[in-house]
Amino acid sequence: MTYRGRFAPSPTGSLHFGSLVAAVGSWLRARSQNGVWIVRMEDLDPPREVPGAAADILETLAAFGMESDEPVMFQSRRAFAYAAAFDRLRALDCVFACWCSRAELESGSAIHRGACIAPSDPARAPAWRLRVPDATIAFDDAGFGSQAQNLRNTVGDFVIRRVEGWHAYQLAAVVDDAEQGITEIVRGADLLDSTPRQIHLQHLLGLPTPEYLHLPLALDADGRKLSKQDRARPVDRTDPLPALRAALVFLGQRIPPASTPAAVLSTAARDFDLAALQAVARTRACTIETDCA
Repeated sequence: MTYRGRFAPSPTGSLHFGSLVAAVGSWLRARSQNGVWIVRMEDLDPPREVPGAAADILETLAAFGMESDEPVMFQSRRAFAYAAAFDRLRALDCVFACWCSRAELESGSAIHRGACIAPSDPARAPAWRLRVPDATIAFDDAGFGSQAQNLRNTVGDFVIRRVEGWHAYQLAAVVDDAEQGITEIVRGADLLDSTPRQIHLQHLLGLPTPEYLHLPLALDADGRKLSKQDRARPVDRTDPLPALRAALVFLGQRIPPASTPAAVLSTAARDFDLAALQAVARTRACTIETDCA
């Protein structure tokens, strides 16, 4: 089977160093396996989307020598596919409507066990939650090793369609990974605890489960994950080599003696060292049950 990997940024701002690490890590892994690398734009949250950010991200990736091998998929154009998956889950009686307020959810008073605790309100649209079992989902991560999570005790019944009618990330990612034939998901360790939910959805929908490789997170000076919301400084696409070399070092890879991004990446892919990446991951001691940041 041909290796198929992906990089799936959200267009909520320019590409920063943490996102570059995820892009480089996924690109190197795909190229080291003589595989396909795809960019998917996860533009599912219109209020948070920054106008022009999607184009800016794609231009920055190109400046760093990375371009999608297939047309870029935009999740905002895929509502029909998510709706079909939602309808299937509803037919399986795996979802329920939820009218709990944001205040109740944030206070922790809204604890669901297969049904909403708030009274139904025909005047308001509900969110829809997936009914999760008292079951432990286990998987082997190529970066951080064996992982396990009890969905009911740790996550609870989670939202798969929001009040506004938009389908949630967990459902959309699962549907699109299957649609694009992704064989291994390479992404930041902040999404490690999303993996059991996504595996459970894959099982319910009869979709294949890919392999997983989570990457160490780039942190700021205060030990927090770099994020666009915190206005992490964008990488400089007019001078990509310093940030590209820094990303390789961060991932435990050797810096090739090359003078262009394309040449650096090509050599780094040929020499890609998974064991070195795993060693970096081990120093972070990241698991589902701990704070990966």
